[in-house]
Amino acid sequence: MPFTIGPECAPTARERGTASPPVRLSPGRSGPLGSRSAADSGAEVERVETGRGPAVPVGLCSHRTKGTPVSDTKTFLITGVSTGLGHALAHTAAAAGHRVVGTVRTPADARAFEALAGDTHARILDVTDHDAVHRVVDGTERDLGPVDVLVANAGYGHEGLFEESSMDDLRRQFEVNVFGTVAVIKAVLPHMRERRSGHIIAVTSMGGLITMPGLGFYHGSKFAVEGILETLGKEVADFGIHVTAVEPGSFRTDWSGRSMIRTPRVIADYDELFEPLRDWRIRAAGTQPGDPDKAAAAVLRMVAADRPPTRLLLGTDALRLVRAGRDAFDREMLAWSELSASTDFDDVSRSA
Repeated sequence: MPFTIGPECAPTARERGTASPPVRLSPGRSGPLGSRSAADSGAEVERVETGRGPAVPVGLCSHRTKGTPVSDTKTFLITGVSTGLGHALAHTAAAAGHRVVGTVRTPADARAFEALAGDTHARILDVTDHDAVHRVVDGTERDLGPVDVLVANAGYGHEGLFEESSMDDLRRQFEVNVFGTVAVIKAVLPHMRERRSGHIIAVTSMGGLITMPGLGFYHGSKFAVEGILETLGKEVADFGIHVTAVEPGSFRTDWSGRSMIRTPRVIADYDELFEPLRDWRIRAAGTQPGDPDKAAAAVLRMVAADRPPTRLLLGTDALRLVRAGRDAFDREMLAWSELSASTDFDDVSRSA
């Protein structure tokens, strides 16, 4: 992991002593869930001689990419950085000189992530293990410093018709996409509130604003996160904390390919509606219009804004489809507005 040793990597008085040889750190007692230090990731940690004291473990000192002023850098905590938009954002943020703590699921992914150029730190984490989430967040705050930007990105898509999909399918989708996202936010929020600063971002989807057949459980999870984020933003605005839902359209990732969980088909009545949609999603994998690297750059521009938005759509298809969905909603609302307004008590003044 290339880096520049600067004054910020100089050892403190407490750290001065005999230099340590290269070591391989093994996972801690918490197992493969990750927690308080790079030792818990199972990744090999390289120690580098600074000439000012003991060897400094790469991934633990606050080294920065050459050419980036320290005052402009932020510490990002991004969940789900092994693939897709999470990987692109982590790579882009690290290349821009930011410190990036990324969560992954396996030791191999941890080693690959820490091999990226820049100030990268892997943590092995299952976001559905809420105790482990708190250990990772608290350990990051203690060992690497304040988390300036949280990106709750970990999640997956479930494809299946409502009648064919099981309650277990629904529970699993919400455990990861909703409860996992909320757990990470709840772990970071007290630290940000105490500092009166921070930016909480969750990657939802244009599917948190519009729907299409066969993705009902996925849409439900993203609609839930959208509502939670919008409410949270109103609750923490006075603390100097920004909250943003990032809503990608179709991007050239593996979301609709190997990463998607698909419920087997069993009810023939839905064949005419659904089979063309399923075939289209499978064939579209790898040909989507969205560029993950450009999405990552857009998110970094948004993070740098003085007043970041509550929502940020990504992709021309997201803009087009969400606009069409909103227009259809408005037309239907107006068409039924007289009936809607008829339900008030007679002595209530109607101003709708």
